[in-house]
Amino acid sequence: MDFTFTEEEQAAVEAARAAFSGVAPDSVPSPALTPGAVAEDIDRRLWGTLAGSDLLGLTLSEEYGGAGLGPVALCLVLREAARVLARVPLLESCAVAMTVERYGERTLAAALLPRVARGELVLTAGANGRSGHDPAELAVTARPVGSGADASGWVLDGVQSAVPWAQAADRIALPAHTGEGRAVLALVDPALQGVTLADQVSTSGERLAEVRLDGVRVEARELIDAPGAWDRLRDLLTTGTCALALGLGERVLAMTAEYTGKREQFGFPVATFQAVAVQAADRYIDLRAMEVTLWQAAWRISTGAGGPLPAAGDIAVAKIWASDGVRRIVQTAQHLHGGFGADTDYPLHRFHAWAKQIELSLGPAAAHEEALGDLLAAHPLA
Repeated sequence: MDFTFTEEEQAAVEAARAAFSGVAPDSVPSPALTPGAVAEDIDRRLWGTLAGSDLLGLTLSEEYGGAGLGPVALCLVLREAARVLARVPLLESCAVAMTVERYGERTLAAALLPRVARGELVLTAGANGRSGHDPAELAVTARPVGSGADASGWVLDGVQSAVPWAQAADRIALPAHTGEGRAVLALVDPALQGVTLADQVSTSGERLAEVRLDGVRVEARELIDAPGAWDRLRDLLTTGTCALALGLGERVLAMTAEYTGKREQFGFPVATFQAVAVQAADRYIDLRAMEVTLWQAAWRISTGAGGPLPAAGDIAVAKIWASDGVRRIVQTAQHLHGGFGADTDYPLHRFHAWAKQIELSLGPAAAHEEALGDLLAAHPLA
């Protein structure tokens, strides 16, 4: 397989490394020592840096002030973001913006996307439904106000839980279902009447929100009912989460290699002991499997290329490896670090907390194994 990236994609990586170079993973209180959220807001300074580096519009067309790149470039940048535990909704904002450009009305895209690229508007998305176990679009109902030429908007009712960065967002993309059972995507201003945000806290210590909608009315143009819009957004979010898992895993394995290379027992670095080397090698194999399945999934949704299974199959495989792989990597890192792994003055425990959040986001491995099984049953391989 040829995973050579284009010059533009490589330039995006260099810009991302420069933007994230000054970010410290321990810039906020430890989630292990903080009873609530570790911070009230996203990292606004970093958000401004990303906007100034043209990374917030990376995947938007030039018409809206973007660079015109695709999901592969976004995943490359997300990989760098995870290495420093960047506290910004880069995945959610870019994924929603890409979906709006592809499926939304041009007037909506023109009103929102240039501001997103400049960092003036923050977007996020709810994808967990009411409980995290049922399809997210079933948690909210959308009914039209009027019909035909008299249609004047939509009314939303329901709950989406564990919505990331919702308190900092200017628009929240929420899936819903109509009376006919169609999945639609609403862009909700959290300041609208009937919208309530109840604080929740993630495993990583970041603020989430339970978003309650009680007769919330949105304009017709702010509800995207084009077929496939919600599926596309969910695919982008899931694939991006795999990129976050890869970047975090790479940083953790590098930390482990550095520590075991310096820590000595019986006059030798513990990295030279066979038991340590074998465990580290196993985790390196996890990383390579996470990487190859990620780029396969990102390539499928970037190009629309066909295959024996729909692209959802490649995304499921990538998320299975991302969820299981990142969990094994941080657990091995904790073990090989000994007491240092649990020391709250040392950053490894922060990566462990973020890894657990990433593992479960958009569904754990078991959920995607079930989805993959359904796809295999529906598309028997010759």
